[in-house]
Amino acid sequence: MQLVYFSGGSGNTARMIARLGLPAIRLPLRISAAQPQVSAPFVLVCPTYADGMGRHAVPKQVIRFLNAPANRALLRGVIAGGNRNFGRNFARAGEVIAAKCAVPLLYRFELAGTDTDLTHIRSGLARFAAAQKDTTCLMQA
Repeated sequence: MQLVYFSGGSGNTARMIARLGLPAIRLPLRISAAQPQVSAPFVLVCPTYADGMGRHAVPKQVIRFLNAPANRALLRGVIAGGNRNFGRNFARAGEVIAAKCAVPLLYRFELAGTDTDLTHIRSGLARFAAAQKDTTCLMQA
């Protein structure tokens, strides 16, 4: 399953993706930059930028990417990053995207993730991709 991710100035999500070692498409940092068009189902990896009230959790670059109907149609799940210091707003972007796009929130990680997070993400993505494939085969039958 393809990954698409956004990483802000801190670079935490980019570091996690690099350590994950899976193919991934990075969304541009500048909102005015050209957005990639995906052509296969993907899981979005997104950090959270919520204020103290949980508002503005999803980065504008991610909103712009998902506002393209072709991109949104291929979204299958979301993995969210965050900082546990923000309490109930930890990884809030994942909850928002999952609810708005009707996809599952697959995992939450803190900052750049731990080795345990990487293990869970790799194995979880493999299981999720297999389940997606099985569902697609059933729908085509």
